[in-house]
Amino acid sequence: MGTEVLALDGTEGKDLIVHFNVHIDPTYTIVEAKDVEKILAKEVTLEQSLFFQNLTIDASSLEVKSVELILEGTTTILPSTIIISQAVTQTPAPPRKCLPIQLEYCSKLSYNITTYPNIMGHRNINDVKENVIKFRELVDAECYRHAYEFICQILQPSCTKAEIEDEMILPCRSFCRDFMAGCGGRLSEKIKELLDCSRFPEYSCTTKPGCVEELQSRALSPRVCDGVIDCQDLSDEKSCTYCPKNHLHCGIGRSCIHQNKRCDGQSDCPDGSDERACLSLTPNVENTRKVEVVTPHLTRYHSEGFVAFNEKGEIGKLCTENLNQSLPVNRTTEVLHTVASSLCKTLSYQNILSVQVEKDLESNMSYVSMKDPLAPEISFVRSPCFSKQVLKVACANLECGLQSTHGASGFQTLPKMASHGDWPWHVALFKEDVHICDGTLISPEWLVTTTSCFQGQPKAEWTARFGSIRLSSTSPWEQERRIVGMVKSPVEGSTIAMVRLDQNIIFNDFIRPICVPDESLSLNPDGQLECNTLGWARNREQLQRVQVKITPMEKCENVSISTVNSLCTESYYGKDDCSEEEFAGSPMVCHNLAAKSWILVGITNWRIACSNNSVQRPRMYDKVTSNINWIRETMNAANS
Repeated sequence: MGTEVLALDGTEGKDLIVHFNVHIDPTYTIVEAKDVEKILAKEVTLEQSLFFQNLTIDASSLEVKSVELILEGTTTILPSTIIISQAVTQTPAPPRKCLPIQLEYCSKLSYNITTYPNIMGHRNINDVKENVIKFRELVDAECYRHAYEFICQILQPSCTKAEIEDEMILPCRSFCRDFMAGCGGRLSEKIKELLDCSRFPEYSCTTKPGCVEELQSRALSPRVCDGVIDCQDLSDEKSCTYCPKNHLHCGIGRSCIHQNKRCDGQSDCPDGSDERACLSLTPNVENTRKVEVVTPHLTRYHSEGFVAFNEKGEIGKLCTENLNQSLPVNRTTEVLHTVASSLCKTLSYQNILSVQVEKDLESNMSYVSMKDPLAPEISFVRSPCFSKQVLKVACANLECGLQSTHGASGFQTLPKMASHGDWPWHVALFKEDVHICDGTLISPEWLVTTTSCFQGQPKAEWTARFGSIRLSSTSPWEQERRIVGMVKSPVEGSTIAMVRLDQNIIFNDFIRPICVPDESLSLNPDGQLECNTLGWARNREQLQRVQVKITPMEKCENVSISTVNSLCTESYYGKDDCSEEEFAGSPMVCHNLAAKSWILVGITNWRIACSNNSVQRPRMYDKVTSNINWIRETMNAANS
């Protein structure tokens, strides 16, 4: 997240001791002190270091310890790794340990061990007891249905055992937001600061309980066991007759498989997801093992890391030991580059940044090696790895416009009502928690919408929700980001706006960017583009598509004022479907048959309701092609 120099110690002509902090966000993975020490020690010894050129640093003088950041006498949830010199004598904080729950008030929790300090700064049970009354009052006030569960999970958080230091498990970010929506007005400013939901994790966390009961109380019982995931813990689909206990949900549809059928060489899920990503990249296999697997789909893409295999649910690394023993150096390099190239392509990355062989520092690891490195199709077999030499790869430039949950021709069988993964770039925009507009993701930190969304709203708080196909539901791969900036198009007649996110989105099988077109893209009415627009059912619940085609501008000029940047379309089947409502900022997306990818062709700048007379009604969009140079310049300027 950042660094800061704390102090400089030393005298003229002698060694200089530098004290500084490295702040690390543990939202998605835990970074241990030994990892930071290894990285720094390696970097300071490089002859061509990117960061320590013209400096002489004794790698053995590094001392690394992990502590929690103390703020105004309280502990936040952000661990910080501090790097200090060995010359400084300071007792390190004791490692976090799991302890029995001692607060009787929270005895109804589903677990019985906790850890200190908690996120409120309580360092022991006595600190908790001193403050428990104010939290019990919130439960008694009934400001939120699950206030008891949330409060007990922050006062007595769950804990898991780990090799170096035990780990605290926090409530999920969506759980925190639901609690704050109901009870936030009753909290002091100090407690609100500590319970900043943006600091709560989206993954590897405790989900909100009672999701199925909540659906039933809102008259949404038909959603239970309908094959569409509506609960972050999958409870609406995991307790169904089609999904036996201890089985893995396929993520899409009404199908489950046994855990050991994942990556067993035979497709068992309807979309084949159980046989995808059997080779992947991960920075740390131990942390990957700790994450609960809810579906076979990747919930987070890693562009670099160790090559990891998954066989029947067991995860390990690719050992390169046999290559060094059987092949000359140049052939070994060639084989490793071939493996890396194939893996990056399989993971839908366009390029390779680096291919390295490193010594594995993790313990209790399983390994595979290449059975015949020179065979046309490389296969892997279980093997020991005495040298612990493993393959590390870095890929770059994720392919845009792809639907990971569909094959190359999957667009031909897309249903009208969206399933998870059908439109991974679609974004719902909320102003003060109310759905107002839509947008389209084009990069990790940028999305495209229309300026009309923000007219007269200079101080409103906006958030963007990704990976959602039902606005009142929460899936395990859904993410939210705050909007921190908006740039209007300078193109004449265009109302397109680029919106910047407060932090990069994490790509996964259900959240990916769409492609932007080339300026030369033909938008003639007689073109061969397969196009759709996306909208929501009239009750704003289900995302769905409407097939459209480009039509002569004269049809739109009769119903609205056009500009030089306008694009006129009409329903593909001659009349509108009156079950769908299109919000401002909704996209017109077309399938590029040559590249087998989806491109963003247009953006609507107003809300389009359905027509009751069921007659053909043209739809008008702002062209994206005339904005391409501006879009690319804006993103490049932000990254420079």
